[in-house]
Amino acid sequence: MQRLATPPRPDWRSHVERDLGFVFHTTDGAPYWDETCCYVFTAGEVDVLEAATGELEQMCLELVDRVVKAGDEAYDRLFIPRPAWEAIEHSWTAGEKTLYGRFDLRFDGNGPPQLLEYNADTPTALFEAAVVQWDWLEALRPGSDQFNSLHEKLIQAWKQFGFGSTRVYFSAVKDDAEDGGTVEYLRDTAVQAGLDTARIAVEDIGWDGGRFLDLDNAPIEALFKLYPWEWIVGEEFGQHLLSGAARVIEPAWKMVLSNKGILAVLWELFEGHPNLLPAALGAPTDEMVTWGYVQKPLLSREGANVTIVRGLGRGHTARTGGEYGAEGYVYQAPGAIPAFEVGDGTVRRPVIGSWIVGHAAGGMGVRETAGHVTDNRSQFVPHLIDSWYDPAQYDVLRSDPPGG
Repeated sequence: MQRLATPPRPDWRSHVERDLGFVFHTTDGAPYWDETCCYVFTAGEVDVLEAATGELEQMCLELVDRVVKAGDEAYDRLFIPRPAWEAIEHSWTAGEKTLYGRFDLRFDGNGPPQLLEYNADTPTALFEAAVVQWDWLEALRPGSDQFNSLHEKLIQAWKQFGFGSTRVYFSAVKDDAEDGGTVEYLRDTAVQAGLDTARIAVEDIGWDGGRFLDLDNAPIEALFKLYPWEWIVGEEFGQHLLSGAARVIEPAWKMVLSNKGILAVLWELFEGHPNLLPAALGAPTDEMVTWGYVQKPLLSREGANVTIVRGLGRGHTARTGGEYGAEGYVYQAPGAIPAFEVGDGTVRRPVIGSWIVGHAAGGMGVRETAGHVTDNRSQFVPHLIDSWYDPAQYDVLRSDPPGG
């Protein structure tokens, strides 16, 4: 795994907007999509990432099964609200299908990938991973390959849901360019799979006392919602959705996996597994207090309310703001993110987003940050597979201390 500086296409902004419909390429005036560099992997490294992603998916499915069978105590431990329990159990025992998810991994090419967290319910950065970086590869590196079969796998996955002639509605909140772009891309893959589809904003979904309705008062029987289950549970709209009045993607059982408490439960079930980092609920372990840990809210988004503690009384190395944490925290041992010294003397730290489609690994995207926590300001950087390296081309990788 190496980082390579690359010249950006002079017209990349107009190209991705006009030809790809990628309108959220810039955040607060700074590029979110960054093609001034790319990450380069060997085929062997990609094989390792693909195998780890599949292994993590199977462990997560076993975890859901155990939580559902354990019942009240397991739900309480993860602070999953009681009104959701029946819907979770029903969706799991009925075998309701999942479309996709994203494992965020630390990986430097020298050891096994390790799970930082699982974005199981409403992951974004999919369009960038499936389409935009593939477009970049074809334009600038046509002789190379990418770990990326996302588009084809998504089309095939939609065919497995058995919707038949039922119209599938695709929904996100209004006026959010990233969520809207993600939903429109997923809708496009569903259309290519032969489904009848429509768009509707979350705010525009109606309820007549027994059915969900669109703006023309037509019934909504199937809904893809890019809107978190943990928010839905606390809303009147959500109580109707939990009742089973419509078929929902992602299914209600994903509420278990979208909870960061699973990091601790996974460690309890599979302690010592090479793709996991030690984690605990309630309080950090004595070892974590000594050597450092990362404190994460059970329910949070975009790197909010994360604290990195160095251990041995040395205080935090990084803390992010936000409004999460009321439900409690999970404590995870630090996994040192590789740090690349770039030409301007600063450091970039990449996190691998490895995608699951259905239950199979489908590709990856790389987000990098100059800080210690990946958040909504972190850049998306393309990648390629190349079996031959010229070390003189690449930025320098340096080691970070634990917690870095």
